[in-house]
Amino acid sequence: MHAIKEARKLIEREPQTAAAQTLSRLVLALENQSPFSISEIYSLNYEHFNLALEILKDWRIDRYYASKVKLFDVSTQAAELPSHASASPKA
Repeated sequence: MHAIKEARKLIEREPQTAAAQTLSRLVLALENQSPFSISEIYSLNYEHFNLALEILKDWRIDRYYASKVKLFDVSTQAAELPSHASASPKA
């Protein structure tokens, strides 16, 4: 999650720059699952372009881990339910 931290520092340090504005729009689009024009990333210099790509990678990994946590939570809840197999059958 290094890229996300680096982007946060850049946005805090230079919020009015074109790079900070573009990265901010990218992050908001990812969080809100809203459209983002990929051509905006191409306008960034090489360093910030790579940072945008790393943000995308980190965001994807984070989403995977969030899904994994939700799966674990649901699995834990299901495991705590009374099992139908162990319940005595009704005659």
